[in-house]
Amino acid sequence: MNFLKRRQQLFDQMEENAALILFSGIETHVSADEYAPFEANRNFFYLTGLRRERMILLMKKTKRDPKEILFIEEADPTQERWYGRKVTVDEAKEVSQIEDVRFLESFDGVFDMMMTREDVKSLYFDCYRHQQEDLPDYNAVKAKEYAALYPGHPIRNLFPYVAQMRMQKDADEVAQLKTAIGITDNALQYVMKHLEPGMAEYQAQADFEYQIMYQGADGTSFPTIAGSGANGTMLHYETNRDICEDGTLLLMDLGAKYQGYCADITRTYPVNGHFTQQQRAVYEVVLKANRTIAKTAKPGMTLRELNDVCKKVLAEGCIRLGLIENEEEIGTYYMHSVSHHLGIDVHDVNTLENDKLLPGMVISDEPGLYIDEWEIGIRIEDDLLITEDGCEVLSEQIIRDPDEIEGFMQNR
Repeated sequence: MNFLKRRQQLFDQMEENAALILFSGIETHVSADEYAPFEANRNFFYLTGLRRERMILLMKKTKRDPKEILFIEEADPTQERWYGRKVTVDEAKEVSQIEDVRFLESFDGVFDMMMTREDVKSLYFDCYRHQQEDLPDYNAVKAKEYAALYPGHPIRNLFPYVAQMRMQKDADEVAQLKTAIGITDNALQYVMKHLEPGMAEYQAQADFEYQIMYQGADGTSFPTIAGSGANGTMLHYETNRDICEDGTLLLMDLGAKYQGYCADITRTYPVNGHFTQQQRAVYEVVLKANRTIAKTAKPGMTLRELNDVCKKVLAEGCIRLGLIENEEEIGTYYMHSVSHHLGIDVHDVNTLENDKLLPGMVISDEPGLYIDEWEIGIRIEDDLLITEDGCEVLSEQIIRDPDEIEGFMQNR
């Protein structure tokens, strides 16, 4: 991937006489000597390709001596024996395409000299915040710290600039997403081969997650959803503890993450390998909506417009099934949107200034119907790449036709 090109694109958008400071982050403490699995700041990863803790990217845009420097931890043989090896200077240079790589101990000196002897007037930090009650991100904490240290230097938020860049994927990113989707496909076939009445939802989850790890995935894109029967009507059901009963459906919303890029797929399977007449009737409505979105999505449209198309197809189907009497009632059985952006984050970043679809954007296609009184929850989700004149279904190969699902499960 061309990380140099990405940083240059961001550099061009920065104010003159400004510096950018972006931290990869630190481990999150849980309890005693336990730490949560580390996840690097997504924008740091996007700009450097590195996903390790305790790294800093410094970019300086001044008329005199503009530069970019990467700061990493120096290896400590004793610590490496306990916790594994660190990234070397040469490795960091090769991945990030940054020639000037130094050790963390030198950062404060470099930064202080830059602030006192050079014409830096503003500072860029990643100040993203998802919602008020969240704990602040490490980069936001550092932004506040530096704002107090240098009160005369306004803090600029780099997040919107990087978010807009991330919305359109390049060929390398699409290739990573295709690999993640391919791994997900193989794992779902393994699930279908083993799914049967009496299994626990967590066993289907385990089958999927075993297979993606076996194929080299980083892990899951998000916590796996495996909801059988009435549990399939809960949009973000993650308990996965109930038994998959004979005659019910199993809704699985899941994805493999590969080298930092997330697949997001949903399929709904009959636990015993056969749809009932009622299940198939509902499934066909959702499938029609899924296929309609895949034929409709194109540059210039908004996600709201796509959702309106989806709601109309689902409403017409629900009227035929006798569930509702008019299109305005569809919210009873369909309560989410049909699409979100996809990439490094499973619900990838987006900006309102760029709400119309453009070539290179990757979005989900996930209509669903959730009928409590029938204990039927069905969602069919694919991943779409917006092209110059339409879209490409990146997950087209993943079985979704009900006849094909039954045929595959009967011949396992």
